Amino acid sequence: MNWYEKLNQYFPIEEMKSKEHMEALLKERADIYHKDEGKNHVMMYAELDDFIFIDYIFVSKDARGEGLGHKLLEKLKKKGKPIILEVEPVNYEDSDTEKRLKFYQREGFKHADSIGYERRSLATNEVNKMEILYWAPQNESEKDIYDAMIKTYKMIHTYKDKELYGESYQPAAEVLTLDGEGKNKNIFDELS
Repeated sequence: MNWYEKLNQYFPIEEMKSKEHMEALLKERADIYHKDEGKNHVMMYAELDDFIFIDYIFVSKDARGEGLGHKLLEKLKKKGKPIILEVEPVNYEDSDTEKRLKFYQREGFKHADSIGYERRSLATNEVNKMEILYWAPQNESEKDIYDAMIKTYKMIHTYKDKELYGESYQPAAEVLTLDGEGKNKNIFDELS
């Protein structure tokens, strides 16, 4: 099974970029977009001067609990930049969502509860709500994380979207919101 098939089996359709989209990023944005692949993992990420965005991280069921996810994150943490990623809200019908959140919590990630993120999927046409998690080695603010997410959305998520999908994703200002009050619930508080 190739790297894309592994990701495609694990991530819901509304969160997946097309293979063509990821291959275009790997080829045409090779300066920032990277693939770290091994027998039991695939990690797709963008590294910019001031932050890292993890687009996808997959560890095979066979290797879970062996510290592979921790090692992958440690490799990125050594770069000393904030690390940002998107996760689904807790779904009690899917125990993986809670396990995933607990894993990131153990790894020192915080929930950006002042950042809202809702995007219409081009694959399903449904609005997909995601949560933003971040690791901030210099105590970067949620405003810094928000600015990095806007940059990620424009450079990675919507890269050649019209050409690749036949239509464009919504503009960043419609998808990402910043609420200085942090009114959203902290998703880590919901974990049992």
